[in-house]
Amino acid sequence: MKYLTFVAGIIGASTAFAETPELTIYTYDSFVSDWGPGPVIEAEFEKTCGGDLKLVGAGDGAALLARIRLEGARSDADIVLGLDTNLTQAALDTGLFVPHSVSADYNLPIPWQDDHFVPYDWGYFAFVHNADLTPPTSFSALADSDLKIVIQDPRSSTPGLGLLMWVKTAHGDAAPQIWEGLSDNILTVTKGWSEAYGLFLEGEADMVLSYTTSPAYHLIAEGDTSKSAAAFEEGHYMQIEVAAKLASSDQPELADAFLEFMVSDAFQSVISTTNWMYPSVTPQNGLPDGFETLIKPEKALIVPSADAPALRDQALAEWLSALSQ
Repeated sequence: MKYLTFVAGIIGASTAFAETPELTIYTYDSFVSDWGPGPVIEAEFEKTCGGDLKLVGAGDGAALLARIRLEGARSDADIVLGLDTNLTQAALDTGLFVPHSVSADYNLPIPWQDDHFVPYDWGYFAFVHNADLTPPTSFSALADSDLKIVIQDPRSSTPGLGLLMWVKTAHGDAAPQIWEGLSDNILTVTKGWSEAYGLFLEGEADMVLSYTTSPAYHLIAEGDTSKSAAAFEEGHYMQIEVAAKLASSDQPELADAFLEFMVSDAFQSVISTTNWMYPSVTPQNGLPDGFETLIKPEKALIVPSADAPALRDQALAEWLSALSQ
């Protein structure tokens, strides 16, 4: 009798476990790292909304779209988190994403209206350097210097793609000449942001493509004031990171719950000190001390998402041509 009771208990527990819904989110590697927002977000979501949240690192941001295209409707993902406005039109063109019903009081530098993609953070691209370095104040000045930089591949990395769009938006038809000038400065091109930033921290390069907010990590998390971001006179390109639900999701209601959770204070309040970006919705306690020390670009650059694919193709061709010479 005790044996039967034990077996019944095991079967009941197994059934309960099997019925726990699992939500799978594809995102970039740094999001799911121990120091990224992933672990905190996972715990908060499971506590608040139930279900089992499975965060899958899939390389850098631009690699997410490539993976989703490859997997199509067979993908295990319910949500993709980590695309940006340079990729949203291309993602929409796949037909793999469905509209959302999220409404929020966004605090973004531009008005936000998108039926498919929900923004969760934003920032400005910048070259980060050691504070004892006198940085260049423009791409032309950087090209004229002997400084060595590390950048990311625009075909796999959203910062890498952001740099392409930054140069193209700021310099237009003169972008090929800017890249030709920069070619001698580029130490290497990495697949993703983590590899590039690691090389910079190891002293392999003078500057690395990152964000104006990156020095906040060193200041707040490490008490280190030795990192700064260079302010460029032509302005800085803006990144808005988003998430969206796949049409093939087998957990559509839980996916909707996550998108709603994403703009809540429980999510937004951890973005500044885990993803080291500006939250898309102002947290109840505001930004942490230290963010007021960051450079504030005088000019914000961004390309409308609908125009991004064509400009990206042109900018990529120019970049490849300049670096192959």
